[in-house]
Amino acid sequence: MRPPFLFVLLLITITGTKAFGEQIAPTFSQKLDIQVRYDNRSNRPSREQYRLRYYPSIALNASWSINSFIVTGEDFSSSHNTFGKESTGYFYARRLYLRHETHSGKTELGVIPTYKGRVSSTGLSKDGWITGVRHVKQLKNDSAIEVVLGQLANAQANEALSVGGEDQYFEVEYSANMGQRHSYEASFERMLDGTFVRGEYRFRINQQDTAFIEWVQRTDKGAAKIVVGKSGVFSTNVLDTAYPIEYFAYYSYINRNFGARAELIEDFLGTGHGGSLEFSGLILQKHEVEWFVRADVVDSISRLLAGVKVAF
Repeated sequence: MRPPFLFVLLLITITGTKAFGEQIAPTFSQKLDIQVRYDNRSNRPSREQYRLRYYPSIALNASWSINSFIVTGEDFSSSHNTFGKESTGYFYARRLYLRHETHSGKTELGVIPTYKGRVSSTGLSKDGWITGVRHVKQLKNDSAIEVVLGQLANAQANEALSVGGEDQYFEVEYSANMGQRHSYEASFERMLDGTFVRGEYRFRINQQDTAFIEWVQRTDKGAAKIVVGKSGVFSTNVLDTAYPIEYFAYYSYINRNFGARAELIEDFLGTGHGGSLEFSGLILQKHEVEWFVRADVVDSISRLLAGVKVAF
């Protein structure tokens, strides 16, 4: 069955912005980022991988746009293909949605992103998708409330734009800043036959460093995930010049009874106790060419990732 919203998006593209007021020519924009990495795990052979993320967009006017997301990888939380593997070469559209955005908030309709802005460690993978509608309302006290209604499935990427046969998804989230240094989020979620309560607190230690704690509780099974970490920037001396290096470090614990949501989480290392430490830096300013190195440990399994990424 052809999804009705895909037809609506196509109709809007053809007719321009007549339905929304001022008649102007649509403007096309695009972004592309490429990553190549080496992946070595202690419990399996090493592999070389690549990732392409492509973000095309059509601005219909100052408020309305049509957006898509096309990326390598074969499932919800995987966006890498492996060099030399015969059954690889995946490259699928995972999102296609209409967005209306003003100073008071935004509304997204279609196959939408899993996030409204910054992706939390306990949030759903940034490469995933939700079929439905999101509305974000900016409030006067430097806070916002978000409501998402739709469907979610732990599905293959080639099924992302299909509609039907998925589990119901519901989320309501409140987020707020408390001055310049403190912020928090609190949300209730219903997905994959489970109910979840999520909280997040972030503390800006100084201009360079931020500490955070995140917690997700599955209310119907008594299982939880907790993440405690720190991120920021420090400088080292390279050829008598200060060279900034970004870092991201965290400890996580996830109960083995957490369910299917665990593998859809952005920073999923594995069930049980785990930790991750990542460093990255700029190689070339043009095209934002960066290097990165990351080390993960989950119980007795270790993993090393290293590579280069570039953005256009």
